[in-house]
Amino acid sequence: MTRRKLKTLVGAANVVAAANDDAPGKGIARAVELAKIAEREKITGLFTADLLQADPAGLAGTTGSQDPLIVLAALSQATSQIGLIATVSTSWQHPYTLARLIGTLDHVSAGRAGWNAVTSSVGEENFGDTPLPSPQERYARATEFIDVFNALFDANDRDAVQRSDSGSIRIDPARLHAINHRGDYFQVAGPLNVPPPPQGRPVQFQAGQSEAGITLGARYAEVIYTSQPTLSAAKRFVSDVQARARRFGREQNLPLIMNSFHSIIGDSDADVARRLREKHERIDYQQGRLRLADMLGGEIELNTLPLDQPLPSFLIPDLAQVNRRQGRASIFREFALQGLTLRELIIKAEETGHWFVAGTPESLADAIQARYQAGVLDVISLHGLGQPDQQDRLLNGLLPELRKRGLLDEDYQGHDFRSSLELAARPDSH
Repeated sequence: MTRRKLKTLVGAANVVAAANDDAPGKGIARAVELAKIAEREKITGLFTADLLQADPAGLAGTTGSQDPLIVLAALSQATSQIGLIATVSTSWQHPYTLARLIGTLDHVSAGRAGWNAVTSSVGEENFGDTPLPSPQERYARATEFIDVFNALFDANDRDAVQRSDSGSIRIDPARLHAINHRGDYFQVAGPLNVPPPPQGRPVQFQAGQSEAGITLGARYAEVIYTSQPTLSAAKRFVSDVQARARRFGREQNLPLIMNSFHSIIGDSDADVARRLREKHERIDYQQGRLRLADMLGGEIELNTLPLDQPLPSFLIPDLAQVNRRQGRASIFREFALQGLTLRELIIKAEETGHWFVAGTPESLADAIQARYQAGVLDVISLHGLGQPDQQDRLLNGLLPELRKRGLLDEDYQGHDFRSSLELAARPDSH
């Protein structure tokens, strides 16, 4: 059997208006332009991240400054083939509401919707006067959430809706079925009142690297978004995920593995070295201390430590005591145990634990090809689109090099996002 080609994602641009824009529509116009470029380049999907708070330290940039579903609904009308993936928190959303939203997005995009399930490590202050639940409780809720979400779509008959000669829609209520769910977190009778979407179910992504998060992904996800900074770590992660997925009966339906690829693309080795040096010179090390503390779970103080010494052992967190972003804390805990200095850790924190390579298009393609051929990379999120000094090198350097090596599709596969990813037409429940 021929292995599927490497699938590609880029981040959807921010659509908000800025105070110094010459017109309030500048944000959405730029986002539409970049979405059209991505589609012209046959990028498989547009991905949106999300946070649910105004980050007080400014560590998250613009992440969370827009609602992913509204952004993607707008971009769906300016594109026709590229997939649309919204990150949504199962901790602060309700499965019935989300099924209506994602189902409608699949309709308005003609079958291009996907959603990335996260459990959130921030934002609890905006959803009630309760502390952030433990990772175990957040993932228990997420498990029931996805069960309900899928059941709502699966219960309805595909022919529940018909269009009349006049163009109006007629829905047969007898073909919309209740699920009568009663669980620990949700009571949902159903039926879902959004008729079955074009894909049957929108594509399920999942991001989470704690023990409970990996299990959730192995059970449900069609694409697992993971941060694996090294090839050896990626091999261990994929082996673990696939073993767990097989225990859920997914031998013929293993999840695809997605990595975010952070990069600096240069024209030559000397140009790469210059760009990397300038990147490091721009680092604000005081802000970097805050970012690193966040990567290590957010409960440590690094302000008085010398930059060129390793972290004291008492500051390296016990993962069992970390309540926020356990997967990310695990990556940086390993870096700290290797004896990296505070300066080196802050430099790594610039990429927030993701896979990072600085190189020419050819050397970056070598790194990508190595992971793809090792069987640990199915979907890659590429950076550089919309960045003035990197976009040309991405579009006219890295992407052509990957195509020359036969790693990328030359065109979209099939008629919807599920087909583009070469996934099963309708996933099984587990």
